[in-house]
Amino acid sequence: MFSDNKKPRPMNEFGGQPNRIEKNTKIKGDITSEADFRIDGKLEGNVTTSGKVVIGKDGYINGKVECVNADIEGRFNGELMVKDLLSLKSSATIEGTVSVAKLSVEPGATFNASCAMGKGAASTTKMQSTKKDEPAKAS
Repeated sequence: MFSDNKKPRPMNEFGGQPNRIEKNTKIKGDITSEADFRIDGKLEGNVTTSGKVVIGKDGYINGKVECVNADIEGRFNGELMVKDLLSLKSSATIEGTVSVAKLSVEPGATFNASCAMGKGAASTTKMQSTKKDEPAKAS
């Protein structure tokens, strides 16, 4: 009837349980956590986590996301800062600004974003241009 061999829920490397925003759920606001996030619903706001962000096929984020790793199957619009690996699946649609250390893009993904890539790209300072014809300078 009751067994002692129940499987524990998987935990991320920081010890927290993963968080999930389910399909047909809409959230407006900012989220801060050390745990991983999976978004299958819609989020208008910012996500800051020292874990991984996954946007499912039906998921959508409009805002700013700061994370260590990200897997995107759904849609994203805004500023995306990934400290390590950003993986875009074939159904992904990205618009906005992306800063990433490593980028993986499957054929079929839509990537309409300005992108800074490299080991320190996700932690670079904001770029600003003084004149229309001059290249951007770090501030």
